[in-house]
Amino acid sequence: MLDWTDRHCRIFHRWLSPHAWLYSEMVTTGALIHGDAARYLDFSTDEHPVALQLAGSDPADLALCAKLGEQWGYAEINLNCGCPSERVQRGAFGACLMAEPALVADCLKAMQDVVSVPVSVKHRIGIDTIEDYSFVRDFVGYQHHIGCRVFIVHTRNAILKGLTPKENREIPPLRYEVASQLKADFPDSEIIINGGIETVEAVRQHWQAVDGVMIGREAYHRPELLFDLEQCLQDPLANIIPLQQCPEAAIELRERMVVYLANWVNQGNYAGAVTRHWLGLHRGQKGSRLWRQIFSDHKKLAQLTDETSVRRFFGEGDDCLRV
Repeated sequence: MLDWTDRHCRIFHRWLSPHAWLYSEMVTTGALIHGDAARYLDFSTDEHPVALQLAGSDPADLALCAKLGEQWGYAEINLNCGCPSERVQRGAFGACLMAEPALVADCLKAMQDVVSVPVSVKHRIGIDTIEDYSFVRDFVGYQHHIGCRVFIVHTRNAILKGLTPKENREIPPLRYEVASQLKADFPDSEIIINGGIETVEAVRQHWQAVDGVMIGREAYHRPELLFDLEQCLQDPLANIIPLQQCPEAAIELRERMVVYLANWVNQGNYAGAVTRHWLGLHRGQKGSRLWRQIFSDHKKLAQLTDETSVRRFFGEGDDCLRV
């Protein structure tokens, strides 16, 4: 979710689901050590709980960044061993690290030694043509041995050469049963399943076998799914009431969006940095296409400078949903 789940995205998702566990976009250790750390780490306390996802393969660098993350207030530090991008591989991190479980264990141990918050790992179930369960079992076993107890399992293999990151999310088959087997083999660990999960019904099914479900792009493109899942968090058997049928919740969300955007543009910032994360709202409803056009119109966005202009702008969005 690089360049997707920034702080503007996360605060929006938090409004839709007060109890979901949110994750930052993947941040490289080099960006934090040699770049503008505040740019990547700053977030609102209203987003809590938030986990910081790091990418790297040097234990000392990861320890330093983990410590920064804890100091900034993150509730968990996560090491990404699942990204299959060739650009990421050139940096010697991401899914290619699954071939070096001992190194990953050293990295996780170095982070655990300097922070008091949980340290977790996100990984695939195999790389390239390796599909034997023993591969991922042994990888998890290494990390379990040094005390890691939270595993986010993207239940596809990562094809390191020949597939784009998008194709890696679609072509390798999903094998959810691998996550279930990991839970059986490591019962004291928290196993969170990821990959291709798009509905409340699917989440409910997975909850029967593992401890949690991570949803990425579906929640981004269809954010109201988070509103639905929040109802499940309160009552797993609840009858889901869509956001558009909850007028009080919809009005509260709209007002939060108005105030947040007004505060942002009042500081001289460009509105599109915020509104780009709102384009999926109302997806599938009448007028949603026009909503997306309005909320991505660069000329209109450049004219937003205060709360009055923001409220007028939102009025156009409301009107398109009434047609």
